[in-house]
Amino acid sequence: MTSTVLLAEDDRAIRDAVVRLLTLEGYQVTAVADGIQALAAVHKERPDVIVLDVMMPGIDGLAVCSVLRAENDRTPILMLTARVDTSDRVAGLDAGADDYMVKPFEADELLARLRALLRRALPVPVPADPPSARRDPYPLDDVIEVADLRIDPTARRVWRQNAEIALSRTEYDLLELLARNAGIVLDHSTVYDRIWGYDFGPGSKNLAVYIGYLRRKLELRDAPPLIHTVRGVGYTLREP
Repeated sequence: MTSTVLLAEDDRAIRDAVVRLLTLEGYQVTAVADGIQALAAVHKERPDVIVLDVMMPGIDGLAVCSVLRAENDRTPILMLTARVDTSDRVAGLDAGADDYMVKPFEADELLARLRALLRRALPVPVPADPPSARRDPYPLDDVIEVADLRIDPTARRVWRQNAEIALSRTEYDLLELLARNAGIVLDHSTVYDRIWGYDFGPGSKNLAVYIGYLRRKLELRDAPPLIHTVRGVGYTLREP
């Protein structure tokens, strides 16, 4: 089935280039030039994935993302930004985006990130076999607990010290991966492959930004950190 993409980008040259790229890859693309048109298109067409430029006239990409999340629209959102500061990227994640890319970007990386977002948005198939016959190593109804962290994979909800924590799709996927491998150091390549389906290379700060954002969300007063950096290797989640 052809996936549908809504692209909101005010730079005509970038917009036309991305439309050509995605169309050649078999996507059905709707392209608009500002945030107002983007919201109207989402409400009318319900795309499979949304690509939003941060800086647009009128309503910018951050505002569009915030409005959609406030409406409980969970369509995967990839933000495009020319800003390289971590705080600007965090603003996009805080608005509810699932991923971000810094301009200029490589075509292959854009395609890889869209594929990863679409894979994670697929509904989980209901098994025909009874629970006792399932071979899934991660039963969906098993609650994951590490120290005072509790994760419900079925509902995709997270609590720490009984306080629920709101996470984006990517944040949740990353935390669940770390929690299911608690005490094990996961290297960067493994995490990129499992979460994004693509290794962005040693120069990418994508994973570090998400780890930092997760740490801030999990941080509680007088509570020890759960996510630890193993310098030169990767990350691990473990009990204090």
